[in-house]
Amino acid sequence: MTMTPDEAAEFAADLDRLVGAVEEVLLGKNRIVRLSFIALLSEGHLLLEDVPGTGKTSLARAMAQSVAGTSNRVQFTPDLLPGDITGVTVYDQRSGRFDFHPGPVFANIVLADEINRASPKTQSALLEVMEEGQITVDGQTHTVGHPFMVIATQNPIEQAGTYRLPEAQLDRFLMRSSIGYPDHASTIRILEGADQRAHAHVVEPQLDADHVVAMAAAARTVFVDPTIHDYVSRLVEGTRAAREVRLGVSVRGALALIRAAKTHAASRGRHYVVPDDVKALAEPVLAHRLILDPEAEFDGVTASNVVGQVLIETPPPSTRQAV
Repeated sequence: MTMTPDEAAEFAADLDRLVGAVEEVLLGKNRIVRLSFIALLSEGHLLLEDVPGTGKTSLARAMAQSVAGTSNRVQFTPDLLPGDITGVTVYDQRSGRFDFHPGPVFANIVLADEINRASPKTQSALLEVMEEGQITVDGQTHTVGHPFMVIATQNPIEQAGTYRLPEAQLDRFLMRSSIGYPDHASTIRILEGADQRAHAHVVEPQLDADHVVAMAAAARTVFVDPTIHDYVSRLVEGTRAAREVRLGVSVRGALALIRAAKTHAASRGRHYVVPDDVKALAEPVLAHRLILDPEAEFDGVTASNVVGQVLIETPPPSTRQAV
């Protein structure tokens, strides 16, 4: 069943309400707020590479409040253990049985702060829940519920004492982006409210969690023309053929781009995907999945540069089938 024009218009209106509510907390950051909700409604996860103090925690908390959900923040450190994230099984002497004590990952939106400061063993504790929405502890499987999203952060400047995320884990993030510093006008508005702590601002719920789950299901029904599938395929093949790239975008990356493009189309009130939806999301969805040749990195080439060049060299489809 394909999304109808009326359903697309309702989807866009609901998303605009969510974005507007969170923008009251994250001033002047419409793009990253919209990207974050597109990731959530595409049932994906978001990696933020940003310096401290740009509002990452505020973003996660405000998003959870706007959808009447829960949020938890985990500060990743070198001594953090997998059980500190997933939860542990504890023996209860009174009942004579083992009880599961859920960890902070059991929330609608989980902020994994400075994820690259924890050991690879601890980082890998997120692999199962990010892919399957469940945690297995001592042979018992526990679902984390819906909606569920991990917003992970890492500092792109300070690399001392960090562990680089393995490619398999990077591939599980739907998007990578950054919040960045606010513009001049937004900074002034922030300073005018300096007497109020950031966590004191409460966002009024705009939708409930069940409605968000229904929106995610609706986004999957957006129509994708075969020419769009061909376009995305040619884009990912272009990343693999680029001379600066040692490892190009995987099939998972191509699927992620289609999923995100569907949600982006619905957020614009359309029940079908156009090439501009793909172009708008190609860099945040594909760039972090590339492994560049060391010589290219030494010359200052970035993954974003490569994706941008591939977009220029890959012509989009000029026609589509009737919807």
